Amino acid sequence: METIARGITYTDLLHAGRARIIATAVLQSAGGVALVDPGPSSCLDTLRASLADAGIGIGDIRKLLLTHIHLDHAGAAGSLLRENPDIEVCVHERGAPHMIDPSKLLASAARLYGDAMDELWGPFLPVPADRVRVLAGGERIAAADRELEVAYTPGHASHHVSFFDRSSGVAFVGDVAGVRTGRELFVLPPTPPPDIDVETWADSIELVRRWRPSTLLVTHYGAHEDPDAHLDAMRTHLAKMTEIARTVVEAGGSDAAQAGRFTESMRGYMERHLPAAEADLYGSAAPLDQCWLGLARYWRKRGVTAPATA
Repeated sequence: METIARGITYTDLLHAGRARIIATAVLQSAGGVALVDPGPSSCLDTLRASLADAGIGIGDIRKLLLTHIHLDHAGAAGSLLRENPDIEVCVHERGAPHMIDPSKLLASAARLYGDAMDELWGPFLPVPADRVRVLAGGERIAAADRELEVAYTPGHASHHVSFFDRSSGVAFVGDVAGVRTGRELFVLPPTPPPDIDVETWADSIELVRRWRPSTLLVTHYGAHEDPDAHLDAMRTHLAKMTEIARTVVEAGGSDAAQAGRFTESMRGYMERHLPAAEADLYGSAAPLDQCWLGLARYWRKRGVTAPATA
């Protein structure tokens, strides 16, 4: 585990055997443990072993704080509740019904991942309704002897929240602050369907900035202690990525051809900022074909299409 501040660490879930893809934050105190984004159940053995190395058992967990319900962030929640039924799951009101009955969420995810669903993510078990604490944003919640501020931060997902521990300056920001797998100041916005809203996302970035955090803990991946520069980079690359997607949509062609042009353009853009191996890692955390689907949907909902030909 990597230490961020007293009582706050994070662990690498080694998703699909790769380092620096998914981080789970661990808040530890004499009163119990809280996890932020426990990850998918396919990584549960890794999570369990890492917690054990720190002297933590599943029975010590009191709260799961979910930034949002995507499989890579929340998939293990139901499995952890099977082992410890006393855990409370804190999740935004738009995501809560899907934690209780994940059937629609899983059907949507299956369209993206197909036959790879089980291998990548493992089972997504339901969470008992009486163990779900519904959030709207604006709350203060107790977790591991701390008081965390909750903010509604949509843009990546309509049910995204972020958590801020003012006592340490650490903001737990899920995907709203993008993907950054190393020290390089390149932040890739993950833009899968169906909820991408670029303007709302920009507002959420500024909401996080107004907290004046000293550290951003991003699920993909790790702690970054240059929050203003990080958030500036996020806004810059979100704007560029959105522009690239619009250009592709307006050029027209088959769905496959458009997806190919977008991924080729984005790969070239990333490699102007990153070594190829690091770009590969970013692409594992936020697959470019899925990023295309989310941004293409965003533009088409706004009436952007290829010009009609004579």
